Amino acid sequence: MTGPDRPAGHGANPADGRIVVDNLTKIFGDQRAVDSLSFTVEPGSVTGFLGPNGAGKTTTLRMLLGLVRPTSGSATINGMKYEALPRPLQTVGAALEAASFHPAHTGRQHLRIYCAAAGLPARRADEVLELVGLGQVSRKKTKGYSRGMRQRLGLAGTLLGDPKVLILDEPANGLDPEGIRWLRGFFRHLAGEGRTVLVSSHQLAEVQEVADRAVILNRGRLVRAGTLGELSAGTATTVVRGPALGPLQQALTDAGFGGTSEPDGALRIRTDQLAHVGHLAFTHNVELHELRLEEFDLERLFFSLTEGEHQGADLDPPGRGQRPGLPYQQQGGAR
Repeated sequence: MTGPDRPAGHGANPADGRIVVDNLTKIFGDQRAVDSLSFTVEPGSVTGFLGPNGAGKTTTLRMLLGLVRPTSGSATINGMKYEALPRPLQTVGAALEAASFHPAHTGRQHLRIYCAAAGLPARRADEVLELVGLGQVSRKKTKGYSRGMRQRLGLAGTLLGDPKVLILDEPANGLDPEGIRWLRGFFRHLAGEGRTVLVSSHQLAEVQEVADRAVILNRGRLVRAGTLGELSAGTATTVVRGPALGPLQQALTDAGFGGTSEPDGALRIRTDQLAHVGHLAFTHNVELHELRLEEFDLERLFFSLTEGEHQGADLDPPGRGQRPGLPYQQQGGAR
């Protein structure tokens, strides 16, 4: 993605690639799919876009990519709506659904067709296939590709225009552990080049490993956003187990620490002062079988914010088809 032959489209403005969602709302009939949503995604970062099914993630991304018209509010990239970008394919690479491939085409043929449609040099297909680790199977027919290989080929399609911004939905689906580790490093590499990477995913542990920031939606509304450091502030928990924890719980209450009893008998205290908890147990003659610190866990935070909500599908307007003449991945995956 670097070198003298890289496609044009990267400006010198350090703000290039910023995504701004401002008071965005979308209503389908009597359903409010997205409700007064605002957040910013900065260049040079990987941002996890999270929420349960039906939270409004896909609808938001479709509005960002000009595939759905907002009821109100705005969603911009580089300060412009997607359809106003002068070189959209060189600015944004997006895949919102699993791409489809002609089974008789090789991976190389598949991407060369997209290069021709987008006015890009054919050699770009070979470049991105190498980038995603498919160079050795580029002449193999896609019908023989594994699910993980198909995921990589879909990612290669989003990179054809060497975009400043990548918007990806569940990019790790189908990847084996080695593929997931590769993807994690690849995202860090892209962010290190100053690109904007927005990733919608249900694999919260992987998001925690790679993301700089997270945006969490529920029922179409923003419930939490920030860097992982900001989200983790004050979330460390000390877990204590023992045969009789009542005196320790009272001592913790007297000392200003809140303690919550778990169904399995464990005591969970919202503090990272492990030594202090152990000292209180010692001074109150409380036998401990376990004393450990639980660090920030994005999955636990996610479920605490969204637990018990409905499990539906993101709403899509009827009759939205793929815009002709553009590669599937570059359109956000509308079908």
